[in-house]
Amino acid sequence: MWQAIVLKMLGRVVRKGQLTAIMPDGSRHVFGEGGDPVVTVRLSDAEHLRGLVRDPELALGEAYMDGSLTIEEGDLRRLLTLFAVNGGRGVMPPMIAAGYRARFLARRWVQANDPRKARRNVAHHYDLGDAFYDLFLDEDRQYSCAYFPDPDMTLEEAQAAKKAHIARKLCIEPGMRVLDIGCGWGGMALTLARDFDARVTGVTLSENQHRKATQRAREAGLSDRIEIRLQDYRDLTGPFDRIVSVGMLEHVGQPQYVTYFDKVADLLSDDGVALIHTIGRCAPPSTTSSWLAKYIFPGGYTPSLSELLTPIERTDLWQADIEVWRGHYAETLRRWQERFEANVDEVRAMYDDRFIRMWRYYLVAAEVGFDANRHVVYQMQLSKRRETVPNSRDYLYSKTPEAAPATEPATGVAAQ
Repeated sequence: MWQAIVLKMLGRVVRKGQLTAIMPDGSRHVFGEGGDPVVTVRLSDAEHLRGLVRDPELALGEAYMDGSLTIEEGDLRRLLTLFAVNGGRGVMPPMIAAGYRARFLARRWVQANDPRKARRNVAHHYDLGDAFYDLFLDEDRQYSCAYFPDPDMTLEEAQAAKKAHIARKLCIEPGMRVLDIGCGWGGMALTLARDFDARVTGVTLSENQHRKATQRAREAGLSDRIEIRLQDYRDLTGPFDRIVSVGMLEHVGQPQYVTYFDKVADLLSDDGVALIHTIGRCAPPSTTSSWLAKYIFPGGYTPSLSELLTPIERTDLWQADIEVWRGHYAETLRRWQERFEANVDEVRAMYDDRFIRMWRYYLVAAEVGFDANRHVVYQMQLSKRRETVPNSRDYLYSKTPEAAPATEPATGVAAQ
């Protein structure tokens, strides 16, 4: 029964491209009108058929992790792209669509992310250990979207370009008090303190990142200008002249957006500027993939711009600039995948094959999300006063602040 339902679903979903599905009983079924992408998959465990009917996003990822879903023609990127170009959630049967609607209504509780839950969610992902992240990130462990104004840039160069772009938008002057919300391994704090003579307070909920960022500040001789706290942003007191947050808003959760932006406004000085860098979606509000929420980012959510503007409008902040990056994160993820696969034997020495397939699925699914599922990066520049930020973007490109070489240990933007 479950196999018959799965086959009917595939017939409904797959129109573009071609999918050949080999079922657990050995039967072979072809779907689609032909043309790219062309993929052949084999499902060897009938137990996953029921899951594919109930929650296809979760079951597909789990089947790949378990090794019961194998790809005999094409690759994982082509498989996920095939589902994306055919409409993904938008073409699911009514029963599955009803499940998505129920999960959307449950966001108020699922993404509540109170301080204790937020700390637990961060530990799930960011405390895997520095040795693991060293295998696919750049030397500064910048775990967020790089910036590729030149597509031939190396990953290190593109991360340095992102750092320079953010620094320009902050309009920092020597001696300013800067808050880095979600400071990661401390790259942004180090850069702003060393290259712009700022006094930086970084906050993180990851014990591992707190320890490493503190160590890096000490080794760089910047402990007098950098303080890294293991603290929830909601417990901070200000004021700060500048606030930066790179890749942290995705972990806040939709129910906390009002709290987040109210806090940013409260912490900023009268001439303050904030730069919020976050993954977003050029589409109506939705829900996080159940597979991603279970295995990678519990409590995480990619917001639509409409969900962010409403809580910002409640504050006294000016929307000084909102920039949209398209394609940059897909390219970043491809670079991470290349390094991950090049070092997969070292990953295997740390974790089992199921973990490797899980991480590979995450990196590829995220890339497809930016290439085919309308995911982007938003940079929202917010200010207390209209005149604090220049009236045109010319200042972002007419001057290039000096940035330390990307190969030095203390460089880079905060890895989130």
